[in-house]
Amino acid sequence: MPRTIALKPEQVPAESKQTLDAFTKSIGFTPNMMAAFAQSPIAFNAWAILLGSLSKALDVKTRDSIGLAVSEVNGCNYCLTVHSFTAEHMAKLPADDIILARKGHANDPKRDAAVQFAQKVIETRGQVSDADLSAVRDAGYTDANIIEIVTLVAMYSLTNFFNNVFDPEKDFPAVLPAGSI
Repeated sequence: MPRTIALKPEQVPAESKQTLDAFTKSIGFTPNMMAAFAQSPIAFNAWAILLGSLSKALDVKTRDSIGLAVSEVNGCNYCLTVHSFTAEHMAKLPADDIILARKGHANDPKRDAAVQFAQKVIETRGQVSDADLSAVRDAGYTDANIIEIVTLVAMYSLTNFFNNVFDPEKDFPAVLPAGSI
């Protein structure tokens, strides 16, 4: 049962309305997480700016794979439904690749290094080893790319934590519970 309500359009604070309306127009509907997050214009708009900026980082398959790996570690079933859906429909990842990403891997060697590194970042709270950093660099990622990976981990963790705390009603098809794959 949700721990907070998704706001109806007339309940959205004026400072959140433009951002929420833009998401609704882009996606075609208003996800419950966003309608709940919009209760705080400061937090919601900051997240939206970060999300928009990071949509230019790396490639969509890598971003969604990182989102899946981080959401799995954080046990966020809401985000796993979202990232599973977007990985399939937007990033065009096959079902096996989605499962692999949830386990912290990818079939593509370069993406695999990024996903493994992202998983290490979240599992160690950033206390990665020199070998972890070398592995992602050896795969062809620059320090700027590595900063983007770390920032993606942080952004996905933010939505994971929000959804774990408030448990909004899921908008996307259910996936197996975290940890059961």
